[in-house]
This record gives sequence, C-alpha cells and structure tokens, in this order.
Amino acid sequence: MSLVIWAYEIAGRNLAAALPRRWAHVQGVAWKARSLSTVVGDDAAILEAAAVLHDVGYAPNVVRTGFHPLDGALYLRSIEAPERLVHLVAHHSCAVREAQLRGLADQLAEFVDEESPIRDALWMCDLTTTPDGEPTSFQSRVEEIKQRYGPDDLVTAFIDAAAPDLSAAIDRTTARLREQVQPM
Repeated sequence: MSLVIWAYEIAGRNLAAALPRRWAHVQGVAWKARSLSTVVGDDAAILEAAAVLHDVGYAPNVVRTGFHPLDGALYLRSIEAPERLVHLVAHHSCAVREAQLRGLADQLAEFVDEESPIRDALWMCDLTTTPDGEPTSFQSRVEEIKQRYGPDDLVTAFIDAAAPDLSAAIDRTTARLREQVQPM
C-alpha cells in the first residue's frame, strides 16, 4: 500500500465521521499538496501524506495534550508511521510558536523541524486552505483564524506571532514554484 493511500485511510478513519469540517480541510490541504508536487520532487508522496494527516491530532480518540500537532505526532508514532512524516506533522504550520505559549515546547522538541522545502510547502498548503477545504489567501486565512478564536485566545496570539514565519515559508514556496516555470 502506498504511503498516500495509507495516510488517507488513517485520516479518514479518525476525522471523516467525528469532524467532517476538519476532514474537508485536510482534503483541501492534500489537494493543494498534490499541486505543489513539482516543488518537492521525490518528496511529493510524503508532502501529500503529511497534508492529509496534519490535523489528525484533533480527532477525539487521538487527543492527549490538547495541542493537535503534538497529539497527531504522538499518535502517528504509536502506529509506527514513518519518522519523517511524524516530525512534519509535529511541526506543521510553525507549531513551535504555539507550543511555547502552551508550555509544551519541551515535549515538541523531541520532534525535529526539518526546515526544508517540503516543510515550507506543507505550511503553505495549510495556511492557504479554508476550514472547508477551499483555496484562500494567507491573509484571509489568518483573519479567519483570528475571528474564529477571538482577540483574547491563545491561538490568536500564536497566529500573530507566527505570521512572519508562515508568510516567509509561503514566499519561499512561491519562489520555488516560479523557478519551476522560469528556471534561472
């Protein structure tokens, strides 16, 4: 079985019935990941698998700490997912910033942030897809998150702190896409 098919089975089993809107989001993120396959070359399958699994930590049967990147990584590790996939899920969308705010940075630190083109592409896919799985701009997504959580929520503080890092990852991925179209 391919890694991507396996990822869809795991994500679908955990999210489709319990959290249908989250399931729609991860499918949209995975669709966007497929569209970025040329940016990551041989890593296209792991990018798509990470995209479809990035929010598995929200699944009610997976929650441990209440911090979905960490919970997803711990769950994936427990079912013996490939290590690189586990680490990408743990650090998706600048999770380290939110882990610091939640007092979970030490627990997240056991997972490696590879700071690579695949990581940047995953962040772009997540932060340019609505909760319903539709494409959106980064700025619209940030505003949606802030509105959904409200001005005093920790997630709003996180997205404000992480926005420069997230925007930079999107810019790097966009530049890589441009290089594909117009090689230097």
